Amino acid sequence: MRLVLASIALSLSLPGFVHAQVSASTVPTPDQITNLEATTVSGVMPGPGLWRVSKGDHVMWVLGTLSPLPQRMQWESRDLEDAISHSQQVLLSPTIKPKVDVGFFGKLFLLPSAYSARKNDNGATLQQVLPAPTYARWLVLKQKYIGKDNGVERWRPIFAAQQLYRKAIRANDLSSSGGVQANIDALAKKYGINETPTTYEVVIEHPHDAIKTFKSSGIDDVGCFGRTLDSIEHDMPAITARANAWATGDLQALRTLPHSDRFGTCVNAITGAEFARKLGFADAPQKLEALWINAARVALRDNKQTFAMLPIDQLLTADGYLAKLKAQGYQVDAPEEDTDTDAGSTP
Repeated sequence: MRLVLASIALSLSLPGFVHAQVSASTVPTPDQITNLEATTVSGVMPGPGLWRVSKGDHVMWVLGTLSPLPQRMQWESRDLEDAISHSQQVLLSPTIKPKVDVGFFGKLFLLPSAYSARKNDNGATLQQVLPAPTYARWLVLKQKYIGKDNGVERWRPIFAAQQLYRKAIRANDLSSSGGVQANIDALAKKYGINETPTTYEVVIEHPHDAIKTFKSSGIDDVGCFGRTLDSIEHDMPAITARANAWATGDLQALRTLPHSDRFGTCVNAITGAEFARKLGFADAPQKLEALWINAARVALRDNKQTFAMLPIDQLLTADGYLAKLKAQGYQVDAPEEDTDTDAGSTP
């Protein structure tokens, strides 16, 4: 059960996933991006500046996060330690987490069922469930990034796609986290600041039934799988460029560089399936947004200063979390080096 639900949670809570960046003077146009060699930056990098949300004399500093990031960067933000050390609370990035309502031994007994749920029905292989052209593309990418792992050939396409994507990210010198969360955890511990999760929990009361529902649901595995292949084949230069952009603090590049819609396609495949409605995942993104915004409002009310984390797309887009706070009367200011008017800046 944990294998299935962990994958579901990962798909639903990935914070914007593919982002990168280069210096402003070398930002490519979308039609040029496919011709770039995907090379990640390395060494000490400043990352993006912090957004400022305030009401009266209460302030919340917000870091926009991104995944993946350059594997060999060393993130050293000049503003981060100061913001955390003077805060009364660290508000962690929003996540979705399934909660299985069984005891320890119940979880042990569920593991075999969970493992089987990762596989195709009746032992079918990817070759049997995928269109022939899609499977041919898979074989090329599998050989390049996974190698001779025949076990993955019996996985459901949505799980095989996630495994391939993880391997491709690593092979392109990228990291899912870039050490960002570890740095923040260390600073919070150093200054004795409480870290507050913003987690929407979906309680699974009958996990055996949930596994059966998942296995019989009509998830658009093939759509997610095909879009993942597209992303690995064509989007990696832009993914790397966006990762570099975050590392160097180039917000303009993050706005203008194209990014893959793989995340949205795969999340829609999950939330649009029947099992998601039955288990309470269908409206999870909306509930997660409401949960985080409420937590931010409480923090801004109760704390003189708060530090928070959000996927950077939620800071840059016109309908993101910060835009929602701004519409509710909060002052929202983008970092000084980012003077364009957008969801994260004030008039």
